[in-house]
Amino acid sequence: MREIVLDTETTGFEPSEGHRIVEIGAVELFNHMPTGRTYHQYINPERPMPKEAFDVHGLGDDFLRDKPLFQHIGQAFLDFVGDARLVIHNAAFDMKFLNFELGRAKLRTLPFDQALDTVGLARKKFPGSPASLDALCRRFGVDNSAREKHGALLDSEILAEVYLELIGGRQPDFGLSTAAQNARDDAGPAHVWRPRPRPAPLAPRITEAEAAAHAAFVAKLGDGAIWLKRT
Repeated sequence: MREIVLDTETTGFEPSEGHRIVEIGAVELFNHMPTGRTYHQYINPERPMPKEAFDVHGLGDDFLRDKPLFQHIGQAFLDFVGDARLVIHNAAFDMKFLNFELGRAKLRTLPFDQALDTVGLARKKFPGSPASLDALCRRFGVDNSAREKHGALLDSEILAEVYLELIGGRQPDFGLSTAAQNARDDAGPAHVWRPRPRPAPLAPRITEAEAAAHAAFVAKLGDGAIWLKRT
């Protein structure tokens, strides 16, 4: 199964108020494993950057001035996405912006049921707990130290790790680094992640009493118990 973990940065909150996408970042997964393929694009929003948005992602008018317009990169974005499931944190926000830009460029829009919202997934799994990306990084021990400001590719790499934890899958490392956040002019269409060990193991999810009770139960089953076998 092919999935695309995706994030955008924008000039504001509402495309209906004239706000636009300024960055798209995406990471490809296949059968819940990263393939090494990514999509990353900065976009000229054809409007000034509000200070409030600049403070969030650090993408200013001077930096974005020579970047392509969405209408010039929209088809390449759709080609990368294809019919893969889109894994997005707060999917409603990104999808409304993506479909606004795609419609404006007279390209096909993305059906909302193609998206999986990881905020909803986290709230279902941990009801009553914070579901922000930073909160989930803390819960799962995902390193987000490079996230000084929001960045679409960096955040999609972090979200991919969080998503795999949420579904109980593999926990690869996506090679996050401060350089990935800051090297904007050198950012190309593809980035290679390099696996490395988790900085600290996740805490056990069973108590000492539960472990002792399990050991006592296994001891009653005799030498043939499957829990005593080593693979």
